[in-house]
Amino acid sequence: MSNSTVTVETLLATTWEAAEPYVPKSLYGQALALIAGFPLLAILLNVARQVLLPRDPKLPPEVFHLIPVFGSAASYGNDPIGFFESCRRKYGDCFTFVLLGRKMTVCMGPRGSNLVLGGKLSQVSAEEAYTHLTTPVFGEGVVYDCPNHMLMEQKRFVKFGLSQENFEAYVGMIDEEVTNFLNKDTRFATFQENDPSKWDSFHAFRTLSEITILTASRTLQGKEVRGSLDKTFSQRYLDLDGGFTPINFMFPNLPLPSYRRRDRAQKAMSDFYVDILRKRQAGKSEHDHDMMASLMGQSYKDGTPLSERDIAHILIALLMAGQHTSSATSSWMLLHVAENPDVGEALYQEQVEKFRNADGSWRTMTYDELRKLPVLDSVIRETLRLHPPIHSIIRKVISDIPVPPTLSAPSEDKTYLIPKGHFVMASPAVSQVDPLIWAEPLKWNPARWAESAAQTHYSTYYEAGEKVDFGFGVVSKGTESPYQPFGAGRHRCIGEQFAYLQIGAILATLVRNIEMKLTHPVPEHNYHTMITLPKDPCDIAYRRRTKA
Repeated sequence: MSNSTVTVETLLATTWEAAEPYVPKSLYGQALALIAGFPLLAILLNVARQVLLPRDPKLPPEVFHLIPVFGSAASYGNDPIGFFESCRRKYGDCFTFVLLGRKMTVCMGPRGSNLVLGGKLSQVSAEEAYTHLTTPVFGEGVVYDCPNHMLMEQKRFVKFGLSQENFEAYVGMIDEEVTNFLNKDTRFATFQENDPSKWDSFHAFRTLSEITILTASRTLQGKEVRGSLDKTFSQRYLDLDGGFTPINFMFPNLPLPSYRRRDRAQKAMSDFYVDILRKRQAGKSEHDHDMMASLMGQSYKDGTPLSERDIAHILIALLMAGQHTSSATSSWMLLHVAENPDVGEALYQEQVEKFRNADGSWRTMTYDELRKLPVLDSVIRETLRLHPPIHSIIRKVISDIPVPPTLSAPSEDKTYLIPKGHFVMASPAVSQVDPLIWAEPLKWNPARWAESAAQTHYSTYYEAGEKVDFGFGVVSKGTESPYQPFGAGRHRCIGEQFAYLQIGAILATLVRNIEMKLTHPVPEHNYHTMITLPKDPCDIAYRRRTKA
């Protein structure tokens, strides 16, 4: 055999023949049957463990599941809100479910949100929950790839670029970008030239994604980024965005082409920002006082300066995180406005009253004026209530957490213990549609924000309650409010004021220029994405407004 090649098939055949006198082939059939039956056996043992073995009374009740390791992944992944509400009815406000081998303990309601989002750093960690998802996309050294105190300082640096002065300039920039988009994009600019009354349609999410990235790059990212929105940039963005999905959250390092594209795009995008930064430092680039300018020269409290890569990665984080949430919220907002022509007309008349000149032209609103438009504000609030971008907020438990009786089992006066190693999960999205808190919670009704109950919830989130400085300025903690569209506590979104400005200015400019209607029901939620998006079809019919 020294001069011949032994194939795997030959070797197996030889082994089989040699073993035949001693091992009947029927035994191999039984072995194969045993192997095939192993999953069923695993399921039976998993069921027996849950049904027959005594449960530790100190631990929260565990949601029954058939398949070990896989757990409740299908139910949670397809409809997390429905899954949470069903479990809440059966197990109460605190329960644990298995998600692909992880023990996820859910804490429902405002008290649950307070326990998770207001948790002590000695007990819960956002960094350990999210770094494997965000670091490959954003880059090393920022957000969840650094100690919490450094993240708080990074949020403080970003806050310098979100000043009142900058916001005043941003409103006009967004108005200009949206107007130019409508006038130059072939879908909006050409088809009605001969017939202004003609209706056409656009895809809500795809269109709002384009508008959002145009307006964000013009305002926060700077002239160089806005001027570089070509096919190369778009492809890098798409490849980077491909690493921001649920599969990346659960399995961050699979040997898949999309992961390799993600990593190449991250390096290319990082190099792109560093190149802009170096040109600015060398005086070779004119620029506004944008976010990059605000970050340049910043140092941590210990004197360590923000490095070039730190600045690049913070800008990538702002681009990626803000793009997803704002485009999703804007899409839902337009879909509801299109479904409710009376609301669309009220928005338009509000614009006419405040900003239309005698000759029919429009003047640009100021940031202060934008904040004082009651119809626009109520539309934004209601959209964020019914469609918060993130349905689940997660922390890793790094030391045991006692759960008070008011949350764990109030009828039995018990106190649960969430052990180290679990993940804890809050879902403000559930509280925001809780029928015990909101009247007709599943109905999109902007008028509710004129009522005292909704105003109280809004005040609890933004104004009333405990004020805390986590390292980036004093904010309302907001962890016990049933309305938390931007999270709460130390990880509350630093960009919420900009998000309000951006989506508000986009909506105002759109309703000035187009009428909208919906020819199908508002789409259902797509929970298979990291940010909750509308399912297809999500086309909006529109026509240009006639000029007076």
